[in-house]
Amino acid sequence: MAEFCGHAHPVLAVPCATCRAKPGGWCKRPSGHRASDFHQSRKDLADALFIRQHGPDASIERSATGWVIDPTGYREDREGGDGGVDVLPLFEQVRKAS
Repeated sequence: MAEFCGHAHPVLAVPCATCRAKPGGWCKRPSGHRASDFHQSRKDLADALFIRQHGPDASIERSATGWVIDPTGYREDREGGDGGVDVLPLFEQVRKAS
């Protein structure tokens, strides 16, 4: 079971199929240098495992002390707030059309 709250970023809870980084390790470029972002395959795996473990309505949010999983979804959605961003599971953010 992946521990999404136990790392600097939730995606670090899973291994990377692209560069073979282990859980907890950052993705690497082909040159061996640290990648500036996680590989898409790793993000996709993290999303799939998070949904499998916590359900499709759950969210993970940064707190003052790390990460917190909310099984009921994003606080802004529940409170009717609209910050202009649709937040998708874990990593993808899409700007709402004006």
